[in-house]
Amino acid sequence: MKTLLRCGLILAAAIMAQANDRQILYVAPDGNDSWSGRLPAPNPETNDGPFATIHRAQIALRDWLANSPRPESAPRPEIQIRGGLYYLEQPLTLTPQDSQILIRAYRAERPVLSGGVRITGWVVGDDGRWRADLPAVREQGWQFTQLFVNDQRRPRPRLPASGHYRIAGELAASDESLGGIDRFQFATGELRPDWANLNDVEVLAFHSWSMSRLPIKSVDAPSGVVSFFGTSPSKSYWGIFKQGNRYLVENVKEALGTPGQWYLDRPRGELIYLPRPGETPENTVAIAPRLERLLVIAGDPNGASVRDVRIEGLTFAHAAWPIPRQGQAMPQAEINLDGAISATHARQIVLKHCAVRHVGAYAMAWGDGCHDNLVESCEMIDLGAGGVKLGATGLAGWGGLNAARTADSPASSHNTVRDCTIAFGGRLHPAAIGVWIGHSPHNTIEHNEIFDLYYSATSIGWVWGYAPSHAHHNRVLYNHLHTLGQGVLSDMGAVYTLGISPGTVVSHNVIHDVHAFDYGGWGLYTDEGSTGVAMENNLVYRTKTGGFHQHYGRENFIRNNILAFSQTDQLQRTRKEPHISFTFERNLVLYDRGALMGSQWADDRVVVDGNLYWNLTGEVRFPGNRPLDEWRAATGHDRHSLVADPQFLDPAKHDFRLAAGSPAFQLGFVQIGRASCRARV
Repeated sequence: MKTLLRCGLILAAAIMAQANDRQILYVAPDGNDSWSGRLPAPNPETNDGPFATIHRAQIALRDWLANSPRPESAPRPEIQIRGGLYYLEQPLTLTPQDSQILIRAYRAERPVLSGGVRITGWVVGDDGRWRADLPAVREQGWQFTQLFVNDQRRPRPRLPASGHYRIAGELAASDESLGGIDRFQFATGELRPDWANLNDVEVLAFHSWSMSRLPIKSVDAPSGVVSFFGTSPSKSYWGIFKQGNRYLVENVKEALGTPGQWYLDRPRGELIYLPRPGETPENTVAIAPRLERLLVIAGDPNGASVRDVRIEGLTFAHAAWPIPRQGQAMPQAEINLDGAISATHARQIVLKHCAVRHVGAYAMAWGDGCHDNLVESCEMIDLGAGGVKLGATGLAGWGGLNAARTADSPASSHNTVRDCTIAFGGRLHPAAIGVWIGHSPHNTIEHNEIFDLYYSATSIGWVWGYAPSHAHHNRVLYNHLHTLGQGVLSDMGAVYTLGISPGTVVSHNVIHDVHAFDYGGWGLYTDEGSTGVAMENNLVYRTKTGGFHQHYGRENFIRNNILAFSQTDQLQRTRKEPHISFTFERNLVLYDRGALMGSQWADDRVVVDGNLYWNLTGEVRFPGNRPLDEWRAATGHDRHSLVADPQFLDPAKHDFRLAAGSPAFQLGFVQIGRASCRARV
């Protein structure tokens, strides 16, 4: 009876689809590419049912679209994918002929599109280590730098096992260097020339706001010099191998010894894994990534874009990042890296309720020609780099520090990232960004939670200084940005801006726990040339170097924010310029340690007034160790400001709502809102 009922429902669904002129094709793990794909499950005779692969369904749908004209009012054709794990032979690639289709999960099921290969055939040795022979590594050059075991990223062996080494001596570049610095001196015993597969060993060398990941070319033990195939990002102070800088060594076979670690012996084609307690070959799923891109949306740069495609409920997982021989060493933001989902010349694409996890680079990259696209209610976690890139740098490669597009119109615009979770990023490339906006205007980043990164949560702009920039009228609204930096890199902000950006608004964000290794763990950070940016109604607390900092810029507006509990300076301004740097008014500044204002404040090229300041552990002192009245007399600043307890309800427990009688209201401060002021820990 149950079988007959099931068959009847399947037949009724197929008839209804045809009656409504609605084309639906199905894909399932128990499907067959020789079937019609018109049934969501195999029929009782097992001679028809869903397809087995998305690629086959895509071909069938393209054929139908090409040969079956449909009225504009007809429902969009669909590919529905049943739950299960699908190992992709090639990326799912959408071109203009795929426009106006829907690809979605079947009902509430959760299909996973994997760019990896499951490792099987483990041999357990007497030493407890598992070994798998991988001919594709030995014979075809398959290389992988990540391994995911039971849905977790697992580490390669590193030295030292905890902490860091320190560069013993700075060296000039060799005659063979084509860019930055290609060598440094190390302390005796830290690096060895007799390590197995020495050229596969990688040095991770930390700079100020970036990290170089470079394969070793040679080790000269007597002189203590290590040389690399590639170079650091620059020969400037911020991109060299300075004496005392931190570094790690990764992928050392001889250091393999902690359960959960693995090592790929490329010449032998052998994968070695040290199991964790309770893991057996039978209960363990180990996946090594093979494809770098999982979904490619590729319009024609000289013709039609991919338009009006919806993708819903899919998980994209296990994207590779094979390290180039020269390694990875970008000046900022790991900007050369693509996304596991990579789009160019795409319009009105919607990704909703999707997930991207276990990838080696960015989760998504929306590049040239991408307009009016929406990423909504998606989850991006366990990322080798960052979450979402919007726009491009303007030139080939990483783009240059002052390379703005010369075209009259930007190559991408009007994209939205909304209600997403972006977390656990920078696992291979720590300088990556949660959401990065390059030469692109009119984008919106709103209602997202971005956390557990080693650099900035958001970055807007790609012009250093006052040259023309297309990064304007962008909006960063109602986001929760936290647990950033984590002592790994320096010079970062939860919200970071660059260049001329009129119409850019940063508002109603909750920002906390931004901690740099050295200097520069800021909440709101207007960097080089930031102009016309409004930062209003934000709650910022528990930062290292200030709730707000401006390096240099012009006529920015910092209003009606709560800035609390920075460890050192609460506010910073680095450079004096012959124009108004910014207006700082109606802000509430609360602290219990450090100084109130750091660097340059005592000139008339910044407007500071109508603020409330309070020190929980002592007097409020302005630059020059002045009280408020002397500060006013000396500078003309803060003529209407107050030094008074703002009367937050419970700031120790992150409740920054104001009591009804708060003196902040005398200054015209507007309560930010219950959701923002009762911040999450």
